[in-house]
Amino acid sequence: MADMHLIAIGRLRNDPEALLFARYAERLRPKLMLTEVAEGRGAPAEVKRREGAALLAALPANAFVVALDLGGTTPTSERLADLLTRWLELARPVCFLIGGAEGLDASVIARADVTLSLGAMTWPHFLVRPMLAEQLYRARCIATGHPYHRSGRPS
Repeated sequence: MADMHLIAIGRLRNDPEALLFARYAERLRPKLMLTEVAEGRGAPAEVKRREGAALLAALPANAFVVALDLGGTTPTSERLADLLTRWLELARPVCFLIGGAEGLDASVIARADVTLSLGAMTWPHFLVRPMLAEQLYRARCIATGHPYHRSGRPS
């Protein structure tokens, strides 16, 4: 089974977001490895370009790239479980990319094999990490038949 990586702009300190991310990331199999890339400085367009270059430079060789972007598809948890299972079977590192406050550069979107969205609302990039980790954990639970996920709506 392939490795999973999260490559994200910015560094989380010992904030509640970091603790929540760690809670789900440590439960995941395969483990989700985090690489934090420094935030860019300068004008917004330059920041976006620099951060995009840094994200791409941090990718392992032969990575299967999943970019998180507002314009991406929004799969259900069940569909994400199917997709993640297929991606892990590729025997390539599966890398999720989260941009900074300016979003992802066009070069990152162009490199991505898949672009996902966590919904139509805009989320702070530090909240996206634990939200993604939880959804990946949920997806793996669905794939392995673990009772963590409850499908349907409560009565």
